[in-house]
Amino acid sequence: MIEVAGLTKRYGAKTAVNDLTFTVRPGIVTGFLGPNGAGKSTTMRMMLGLDHPTAGEVLIDGAPYHRLRDPLRAIGALLEAKAVHPGRTAYHHLLCLAQSNGIPEERIGAVLELVGLGAVARKRPKGFSLGMGQRLGIASAMLGDPRILMFDEPVNGLDPEGIHWIRTLMRRLAADGRTVFVSSHLMSEMALTAEHLVVIGQGRLLADTSMAAFIRENSRSFVRVRGPEPGRLRAVLEAAGGGVAVSEGADGTLEVTGAEAARVGEL
Repeated sequence: MIEVAGLTKRYGAKTAVNDLTFTVRPGIVTGFLGPNGAGKSTTMRMMLGLDHPTAGEVLIDGAPYHRLRDPLRAIGALLEAKAVHPGRTAYHHLLCLAQSNGIPEERIGAVLELVGLGAVARKRPKGFSLGMGQRLGIASAMLGDPRILMFDEPVNGLDPEGIHWIRTLMRRLAADGRTVFVSSHLMSEMALTAEHLVVIGQGRLLADTSMAAFIRENSRSFVRVRGPEPGRLRAVLEAAGGGVAVSEGADGTLEVTGAEAARVGEL
């Protein structure tokens, strides 16, 4: 579990993160949604002790990150896929992490196979595509088999097959009872991946709710209709009653709410 309480980060006169409070619970994928520059990456860096908060705190399973005895066994993170030594092979990049965290060397081969990089284990990441770099970052996060995982924009650079793979992986990790926290600036991606949603804008918390509730409260469904006689069409639709409402759309179309497409077609 990740507990964020009153988290604030200021850089001089600029406030990047403003009094954030939320909890990331195990067993579900929690999405962290906001536009670029909203403060998502800064928040995640403070979770990992890479930035010090101006105020507030973050607890990882009840303790600040710097007090974790075996950090890679507690929490794994993908923040910057290119944060690797260009002279080391993918295998030796993971070997360095494993040796510094007391992780058995045989775990390296397992995570490389898991992310689909087993065939390029002895190649240097400087020649990797962006998608391959993302996969190596995910392997680094998974190396200690942690109970908590954080991914910052993990689908960047992945092809459609890779995107499907990471979505499936995150859901499987959550189904295993792990805490999975994933950021994105794309609502469409969050809707396909996350069950719970934390939304921020300009560093402030805007929503902390289930994905289903967020969509229900922040969207509307309508049927767009076009016809040669829009005035007559509107009159017929408005005369239908039963909660049907009609408004002007773009380019002479009508937007109808309160009726399914089949009913609108009949009218």
